[in-house]
Amino acid sequence: MIYSCASDIGKVRKNNEDYCKGEIVQTDFGSIGIFALADGMGGHKKGEVASKLAVENIICFLKENLLQHNNIKIDYVDDIIKQAYNNVNSIIYEKSKSSEEFEGMGTTLTTAILYKNNLYVANVGDSRCYLLSRYEFSKVTIDHSVVEELVRAHIITEEEAKNHPRRNHITRAMGTDEMVIVDIFKYKIDKGDKVLLASDGLTGFVDDKTIKEIVEKRESVELLAQELIDEANDIAGKDNISVILVEDK
Repeated sequence: MIYSCASDIGKVRKNNEDYCKGEIVQTDFGSIGIFALADGMGGHKKGEVASKLAVENIICFLKENLLQHNNIKIDYVDDIIKQAYNNVNSIIYEKSKSSEEFEGMGTTLTTAILYKNNLYVANVGDSRCYLLSRYEFSKVTIDHSVVEELVRAHIITEEEAKNHPRRNHITRAMGTDEMVIVDIFKYKIDKGDKVLLASDGLTGFVDDKTIKEIVEKRESVELLAQELIDEANDIAGKDNISVILVEDK
């Protein structure tokens, strides 16, 4: 398993409110990869506080609770993910209530866990996960956003969603309420498959066809991650751009 995590401020924003991180942990039962990406919101640079809190704490919680006595508790992964998201949501929510300085902050949070031939993905918000397998390129997650609801109701098209005035309005976020609902997805993967996590600085401007064409190239994950960021900046650069690209080797 190899991966690259990259984040760019873009061409317009004054600070980067995205945050991403990955860790591969070696155990007696094989390696497990834990990857998380968040896109913060809240203004006055507090979005970047929320996104970092989300990513650092979700990875810490998953490492502590999935790995015990060098054993991987993969049979309980759903419950552990839900506990992890509730724990992180509480941390951000309490921080937002601690002073006016942090009031109203929140973040998306998309997490991927790879273990043997299993992929577990969780998300809150509109940061996405894609899977490139030998069979197809598919979007794993469902955006928690106003435009996603309009698209799924066939009120607007995917193309119309890209320029919709409410395209940046998400309907679910970490830290904005006392409780959070997390979506969890499970896939079987094979050697050579690639997993992509991305903020809307990429997916809001680069279409899925172009993303697929880049990800399926036979180049290093580092080069491909940078190419995705370059493509988003070439098209618009109006938002922070973050990607994590993982290849199962």
